[in-house]
Amino acid sequence: MHLTALPCAPEPGRLTEGPVWHAGSGDLLWVDIPEGLVHRARLVDEAGGGLPDLGPRTTVSLDRPVGAVAPCASGGLLAAAGTSFLRVDGAGAVTEFAAPVVPDDGTPRRFNDAKCDPSGRLLAGTMAYDTTPGAGTLYRLDPDGTVTTLLSPVTISNGLGWSPDGRLLYYADSPTCRVDVFDHDPVTGALSARRPFADTGPAGMPDGLAVDTAGRVWVAVWGAGQVRAYAPDGALHAVVTVPASQVSSCAFAGPDLDLLIITTAADGLTSGQLAAEPHAGRLFICRPGATGLPVPPFADDPARFPGSSTTSYDSRGSA
Repeated sequence: MHLTALPCAPEPGRLTEGPVWHAGSGDLLWVDIPEGLVHRARLVDEAGGGLPDLGPRTTVSLDRPVGAVAPCASGGLLAAAGTSFLRVDGAGAVTEFAAPVVPDDGTPRRFNDAKCDPSGRLLAGTMAYDTTPGAGTLYRLDPDGTVTTLLSPVTISNGLGWSPDGRLLYYADSPTCRVDVFDHDPVTGALSARRPFADTGPAGMPDGLAVDTAGRVWVAVWGAGQVRAYAPDGALHAVVTVPASQVSSCAFAGPDLDLLIITTAADGLTSGQLAAEPHAGRLFICRPGATGLPVPPFADDPARFPGSSTTSYDSRGSA
């Protein structure tokens, strides 16, 4: 099956990533990683082809790069930003929640992709700014603020998604050009039995991904201008063409989770490439003929887990 995604109205970003449908508020969240921006927008009238569009966005600006955000069960958002986990409340105020212990080896790192597992624990991975091989780690943040190392070393931690029954985790260390699958214990969150699932090379590297109710895995392929969907057995099911080469992530959105929102990047492209890809950095939309899985919020309880720090600072922008 071959599909084509259409551009959405919001202005292009530098490195848009981490789209997530916020079911509680009925809008889409996404980030612009190097700019430290957290955007949100509602679905509005049609963009064409019977598809809705994204309306005007509101933005919170953080003081550091932001890899991803997740809605919190208590309200507000949890951001994996810099090398810390931050709470962002409805007014845009930010507080430190927790932070992993990162190696003190002089290599600057930041969080990249992050997503909550079916029990509401946040998995978040790091990478070196200069993509030093093996400098990244995949962590798990529990609602009580405990941070556990799940996988190390990795290079560019990406592509998190769970099977409909929660017993499989799909994961990509992008430079391997491969999506792997783990057995996942829904009770403890433990991972085991890593093995290859799908290969995206040589056209591009796997980036963010989403899983549908049939267990198919929709993978953004950076460099290929595509999202590829793989059946549970790893066979190619569908290709979505995106008119921007650096496809960074995708998420199911809308009240029925039957829309696929795709993020892209302009970062690193030459002036000639930008002229050839005028929509680079924009969000795109299509109706893929599949329904996505609901994304669990971070399962926090502020009465019991107020966070590991009360240091706060003013955010720039509107919530």
